[in-house]
Amino acid sequence: DHTTVFQSLQFNRMSSRLTVVLSVLIFFPLNFCSSRSYVLDDKVGLGRVFDGIGGLSGGGATSRLLVNYAEPYRSQILDYLFKPNFGASLHMLKVEIGGDAQTTDGTEPSHMHYENDENFFRGYEWWLMKEAKKRNPDITLIGLPWAFPGWVGRGKNWPYDFPDITASYVVSWIIGAKQYHNLDIDYVGIWNERNFNSNYIKLLRYTLDKSGLKKVRIIASDNLWEPISLSLLLDQELSKAVDVIGAHYPGTTTVMEALKTQKKLWSSEDYSTFNDEVGGGCWARILNQNYVNGLMTATISWNLVASYYEDLPYGRDGLMTAEEPWSGNYVVESPIWITAHTTQFAQPGWTYLQTVGHLEKGGSYVALTDGKGNLTVVIETMAHDHSWCIRPPLPPYNLTSQNATFQLKGSFVSSSELQVWRSRFDFKTKKPSFFEKLAPLKPSEGWFTLSLGEDEVYTLTTITTGQKGCYPEPPPPAPFPHLYKDDFNIANPFFSEAPYFADQTGVFEYYINLTDPGPHVFTLRQVVTQKPVTWAADADQTISVIGNYQWQNLSVTCDVFMESVKTGGVFIAARVDKGGMSVRNTKGVFYWVFADGTYKVTNDLAGQTVLAEGLSGTRAYGWHTLTLKVEGQYASGFLNGYPLWKNAVVLTPKNGWAAIGTRSFELAQFDNFVVEAQ
Repeated sequence: DHTTVFQSLQFNRMSSRLTVVLSVLIFFPLNFCSSRSYVLDDKVGLGRVFDGIGGLSGGGATSRLLVNYAEPYRSQILDYLFKPNFGASLHMLKVEIGGDAQTTDGTEPSHMHYENDENFFRGYEWWLMKEAKKRNPDITLIGLPWAFPGWVGRGKNWPYDFPDITASYVVSWIIGAKQYHNLDIDYVGIWNERNFNSNYIKLLRYTLDKSGLKKVRIIASDNLWEPISLSLLLDQELSKAVDVIGAHYPGTTTVMEALKTQKKLWSSEDYSTFNDEVGGGCWARILNQNYVNGLMTATISWNLVASYYEDLPYGRDGLMTAEEPWSGNYVVESPIWITAHTTQFAQPGWTYLQTVGHLEKGGSYVALTDGKGNLTVVIETMAHDHSWCIRPPLPPYNLTSQNATFQLKGSFVSSSELQVWRSRFDFKTKKPSFFEKLAPLKPSEGWFTLSLGEDEVYTLTTITTGQKGCYPEPPPPAPFPHLYKDDFNIANPFFSEAPYFADQTGVFEYYINLTDPGPHVFTLRQVVTQKPVTWAADADQTISVIGNYQWQNLSVTCDVFMESVKTGGVFIAARVDKGGMSVRNTKGVFYWVFADGTYKVTNDLAGQTVLAEGLSGTRAYGWHTLTLKVEGQYASGFLNGYPLWKNAVVLTPKNGWAAIGTRSFELAQFDNFVVEAQ
C-alpha cells in the first residue's frame, strides 16, 4: 500500500578527493500527502570538522560605544554574546588590529602610531578579548589588520612593498597580546582589496615561526576565494604557510579550486545586514547553507555588536544592538537567538555528517556529532524575501510548508529522546518567538516527522544544557544628553578614548601634558601625523564626532591647542552629516582657527565652501577657547569669549553631530569640551 524509493549517489571530484553522499528516503502514502524523508547517519562517513560561529569587532570601530556602558549593562551585553549556554555563546571572536585609519564606521588606534612607538593598551579590543575569554576560555581569537599606520607603507598607500616591516608589525601585535594581556591569538588574517601577496604570506609564516608562534595559523586571503586558491595549488611553500582560506560574503558558495586545496574553508566575514527579523532570517539561512552549499566550517558575523552611532554606515548591522551607553539601553536582536540554535548544541571539533542538504520544498538541514553519540540537527525554512542579506544578491527560490521525516541510523539509531528548540519569525502576525524550548521528541525506532512552516528554525539535539538566558529589561532608550561636558581630567584612563567620541579620521587619545602646570594638564590629543595605509577614503583632515545626529540648534565650546607652527589648524563643528567611509564628503558648520593668525568658517570638512574668513590672532603653543553657535540658518563664532564672526548663512545640512578635529594629520590638543543642544 505504499512505495518506497531509496536513492544513493556517490561521486569523487577529481584530485580534491571530495566525497559527497546524498541519501534520500522518499515516502508516498496512498493519500498523496507526501512526507519527504532524510537519513541522518554517521556510518556512511563524516563530513568536515566544525570550527565555529563568531562575531567580528572592528573593520571598523563597531564596538566603539560598548566600552562606555555602565555596569551591570555592559556585562549583560557581554554575557549575551559570549557566555556559554546563555545567548549567542559565540565560539570565535575576530578583532581588528587597529591601523589608525577609517575602516568603515571609524578608526581604531594602532599599537604603533610611529615606527619607534609601542603601546599595547590603546583601544578596546584587548579588553573585549579578555572579557570574551573570561566567559569562554575556549573561544578562538583572530586578528586582522584592515589598515596600517602610514610609516608601514613608507610613503605609499600599500603595505606589502616592504613585507618584512609589515610582518614584524603584525607579529608585534600578537606578541603584545600575550605579553601584556595573556591572550593567545589563534589565527591572523591577511586582507586587502586589490590582491594578495604570496611573498608576504610566506614571510609572515617565517616571522611567526621565528618568534615562537608556530601555533598561530594564517587565514588567506581573508577576502576572496581567488586568486589565492589556485596559487595554493601551484605553490607548495605557500600552501604550507596557509591554514584557512577565508572568503567575505561568499553567498554560501565556494569554488572548485578552493575545494581541491583540502584547506579549511571559512566565511571569515559575512552577514553585514540590518538586524531586524529579515536580518535574523539572513543569518539563519547562511549559517546552515554556508556548509550545505559551500562546505564552510566557520561563519563570522560582521559585526559582533552594533555599538556605534546608528547614522554611520551600516547602522545596526550587528548580532545585537548596544548604541546608547548614556541611557543603558540595549536590544537583544533575533540573530543572537538564531546563533544559539547552533552554538549552544555543537562545539568546535564536532564533525558535520555527510547526510546534510536541502529540504524538498525549500530550506536546509545540517547535522553534527561529537563522535561520542551526541547529535545536533539544525533546520531552517527561511523564505527568500525574509532572508536576503545585504550582499551578494540572493537568487530567487520557492519555499512552502512541508512535512519532513528523518531516520536516525548508525550510532544515533538508539537515541530515545531529542531536545527541541524552535524559533518562529511569523512575519504575518508580527508576533515572533525565538529560541523556544518545546517538549522533547521521542523517535520511534529511529524515525520522527516534523511539520515545518515557513520562516522557522529548529534544533533537535541530544544535548540537554541549552538555555535562553535572560536579564531584567534594560533602561528605556533615550537621546544623547542635551547638555554634555568633558574636561578629560582622568589621570589613569581605563580606555584611551574619551567617552562617546567616535573618531572618523585620525585618533584622539587621552594625554597628560606635563609641560603645562596650569589647568590643561589632562587633555584629548590627536596623535596621527601621517596619512594611514588604508582601503577606505580617509579624509585629509582628522575628525571625531559626538552626540545626536538629529541635533539642529546647538552650541559647541572647546579649548584648543595647536602644535604645528604656522601650518597648524583646528576646528569645532556642528550639524556634521557624514562619517565612516563617506567622511571625505562630510558637510556641516566648521569653525576653524589656524596657527598663522587666521580663521575660516566652512560648510564642509574639506574646506572648499567658505562661509566667512578673516584674522583671528591665533598661534600655535597657546590655548584658545572656541565657541560655535548654530540656530536656524545662522551661525556665529566666538574666540576666547568674544565675538569673532556672526550670522554666517547655513542652508544645509539641517542636522548632524558635533565634532572636533584638525586641518591635517598633525598633533593638536582639546580640552573642556561642552555641547548644548536646544
